[in-house]
Amino acid sequence: MAAYIARRLLLAAVTIVAVSILSFLIIHLPPGDYVTSYIAQMAAQGGRVSAEEAQNLRIQYGLDQPVYIQYLRWMGMIVHGNFGMAMEYQLPVAQVIGDRLWLTIAVSIAALLFTWAISLPIGIYSAVRQNSMLDYVFTFVGFIGLAIPNFLLALLVLYFGFKYFNTNVGGLFSAAYADAPWSWAKFQDMLAHLPVPAVVLGLAATAGQIRIMRANLLDEKRKPYVVTARAKGLPEYRVILKYPVRVALNPFASTIGYTLPYIVSGSVIVSIVLSLPTVGPLLYSALVALDMFLAGTIILLLGTLTVIGTLLSDLLLMWLDPRIRLENR
Repeated sequence: MAAYIARRLLLAAVTIVAVSILSFLIIHLPPGDYVTSYIAQMAAQGGRVSAEEAQNLRIQYGLDQPVYIQYLRWMGMIVHGNFGMAMEYQLPVAQVIGDRLWLTIAVSIAALLFTWAISLPIGIYSAVRQNSMLDYVFTFVGFIGLAIPNFLLALLVLYFGFKYFNTNVGGLFSAAYADAPWSWAKFQDMLAHLPVPAVVLGLAATAGQIRIMRANLLDEKRKPYVVTARAKGLPEYRVILKYPVRVALNPFASTIGYTLPYIVSGSVIVSIVLSLPTVGPLLYSALVALDMFLAGTIILLLGTLTVIGTLLSDLLLMWLDPRIRLENR
């Protein structure tokens, strides 16, 4: 067990380094750099940037150096806890991201918990009561959840909130707490606003997980060990919950690795529509502005979140499935 975890941690560290290299290279694929974007922005506003000023800006941000020198310089800063300067904001990247990272994690975890809390019991019920009326209802609702884009659902939520409740259901804080320092009252206000983005972001994943849970449990129910347990006279709830449900949970555990970063990266439009102070809109603006330090840091954080989620998935799978433990021995 310890050797397995040590191998996974080593692999996770190597993966994070590879993600940092790929993310930095991908950011440099579009033609130009931040200074090019800045010149175009100034020209659109009627301003002008001289060639000398543009060159000074490139020297200031290190954009005149080769890509590999820029990467090594960035890695050196990260080792010392400095993620660089957000060029568009003229502030350190850590300060620009600030609370947005923790709010993003809070929204992601809330959406993931919503997905599990809804899809797990519904998937079990649909498999146990196959072809029942409620099974057909859940299947129909699940297909609707898969078909409706998240941003469209966000627009519908805002519309009905304004029309029938005369309130803005967007954002994560009330107006009184938006710019206030953190306190217990502000934390409670955030918890009160979390259900709306959690439902909007988690609905599509919930519909998909219901189908996965139902299909896997239907397959497990027909296995010989389930038939044997039922023939021995075990109560039906124990026959279902003790063995096949545990095995059918494997897809739930294995999807943690990509569900968390997907919620973050796939919530850009939803975050803009619902006015959520997450890193999604920040990543979009950084990519448009070709801000390599800000965009690279956010992509690196998403990659790190994926690696951590995959590691948690592996450990959870070892606990759920004895076959994995035996293979590692």
